[in-house]
Amino acid sequence: MSRSVLETIGFDLGHGETAVAKARVESIEPPEMLEINNKKVQITAIGWHPELGYLVGEQALIQAGVTHLKISFKEKPNNDPNYRKTIRSFLETYYRLLKESKQIEGGETSQFYVGCPSGWSISDREEYQKLLKEAGITILSVVPESRAAFMQAKEAGKLDYDKLRSSVLIVDIGSSTTDFTLVKTLHEIPMDFGRNTLGASLIDKAIFAQTLAKHEEKALLERVFEDYPHHQARCEIACRKAKEDYFSNEQLYSHPQTFARGFESINEQIFFISQVNRLVMEEILTQPLVELGQKSWIESFREAVNEAKEELVKQGIVPKVVLMTGGASRMKFTREICEEIFPEPETQVRPDPEPERCIALGLARVGRWDLRAAAFKEELNQLFDSKKLNEIIEKHIPELIELLTKPLSESLIENAVKPGLRDWQKNKIRTLGDLESSMKGGAEQWLKSDRAQQIIKDKSVTWFNSKIQPDLAQETDPICRKFQIPRSSLRFEEGIDPGMVNADLSIGDAILADTVAFIVNVVIGGGTIGSIIALILTGHLTWPIVLIYGVSVLAAGVELTRSKVQQAIKEKVDIPSWTRSSFLNDSKIDDISERIKPEIEEVLRKQLTENREAFDNLIEKVGQELKKALNTKAEEAVILIQ
Repeated sequence: MSRSVLETIGFDLGHGETAVAKARVESIEPPEMLEINNKKVQITAIGWHPELGYLVGEQALIQAGVTHLKISFKEKPNNDPNYRKTIRSFLETYYRLLKESKQIEGGETSQFYVGCPSGWSISDREEYQKLLKEAGITILSVVPESRAAFMQAKEAGKLDYDKLRSSVLIVDIGSSTTDFTLVKTLHEIPMDFGRNTLGASLIDKAIFAQTLAKHEEKALLERVFEDYPHHQARCEIACRKAKEDYFSNEQLYSHPQTFARGFESINEQIFFISQVNRLVMEEILTQPLVELGQKSWIESFREAVNEAKEELVKQGIVPKVVLMTGGASRMKFTREICEEIFPEPETQVRPDPEPERCIALGLARVGRWDLRAAAFKEELNQLFDSKKLNEIIEKHIPELIELLTKPLSESLIENAVKPGLRDWQKNKIRTLGDLESSMKGGAEQWLKSDRAQQIIKDKSVTWFNSKIQPDLAQETDPICRKFQIPRSSLRFEEGIDPGMVNADLSIGDAILADTVAFIVNVVIGGGTIGSIIALILTGHLTWPIVLIYGVSVLAAGVELTRSKVQQAIKEKVDIPSWTRSSFLNDSKIDDISERIKPEIEEVLRKQLTENREAFDNLIEKVGQELKKALNTKAEEAVILIQ
């Protein structure tokens, strides 16, 4: 976050009206509306006065002596020098008045966020931003107005967290355009339906055209408007006021003799009075308009909303909320059409209660949020870069080894040792050498099995929750406090994905081989099986030697080394089944298993501890996965930043 930026300025330069709001970066208080000419919302108008210079808003309309008046001049950036001069002069004047009234700091301490229709391309935004910066504003960004509407709804508590994370359709009905934006899991997706001409100013123009057509001085007014365009601009503003008055209280103007009126004086004898009631408005809204391809305003709006619905259906999306904004969203029929096409309970249609202020407030919030979210992520990145995560993981590796050792040892005995001994006892395995091979295979197979991996996963999760999570919280909780979001935002209280912390040891080829060899040596070289070989060698079971080497060898007194005989017995002697159960009954099998358990645990612990390479890889892997998981949680958490 730029340390010099103290405030974000939301500048809603609309085709019909302009509003400005300010938010303090280090505060979570709601933004405040700023005033120009003692008004929080101004008509988008600029006029030139020979003595007073540039005037904006109402002052440009009512000040006597204004020679050049421009209204409704917002449009996509282009190279028309008059358009560029008008935009630049309007912003320069606003900026000067805001600084002179001490409502903003100005310079590098104030970052401006100016809205644009979401249907504008990235290149349009960049060109518009370049043009606006020519007004002398040091730090300025152009932001889609739909994003501002979404942020204002979120901050004002109109959208709960579940709706924030689902799909929200924003319908922004402005003076010059109607924009549709899908916000899906917090990401904006403009939906371009070619409705760049469907703006409420077309209704103003239709009222103007109807009033002029019925005026008794029509021909004279047409000449006046041609020679003095500022008079036409004022008359169009009068028509807009009549429209706004009508839609603010439609019930009042339902009577045929009651009218909402807009008034403009051309001179002492000629007046331009626009009149609107229900009958007049129904006629205007249903008449074909050239700008809409000979379709009516209502027909075009319904078609646009239907097209949005069809596009969402193709994507399998049902929005939880249709958020309506823009000054023209006050027109009751627009809400009724949205409610008809997006019915409850699947979708809730929510018009903004203050659409004329919504975008300015939302832009100020967007600016503050962007700066604070960037600072939030920077804090997390510093945590990642500090190697603190790897240190936390490395510190608790001994506890992970302890958690793994006992269940792996017990399972090896149950799944490799005991089955092998029972099979030998029941004469399913012929020689002790075959028993050795059987136990080796059983141990290797089990250590690679899904069950072994499940033990590793379960113990890894236990390890993370009991050891890593508390230490991690000591690092992330202060960040959450600083940015005033719940501590749970960066905690894994709902549990952790086992894949993130799975040791994935396999248990390592070296560990596997050493562990299996040890188990086999313990069982084959010692204990009861060892005693079987000892019995044979002491002469109590001389016949196996005779079977192997023959009577003549023993009679001749040929010297046989003990190791050769042991190996021969192991590989070739098939002890009769009736003797096996006496040497190795079920109780003996249990005794062997119980006796070798601590030895297997110790060798597993030792081998896991000494296998540094495997755990270095584990530390790196878990560290990387933890960063990814925290980044994912951070992306979800930033929406909570105010």
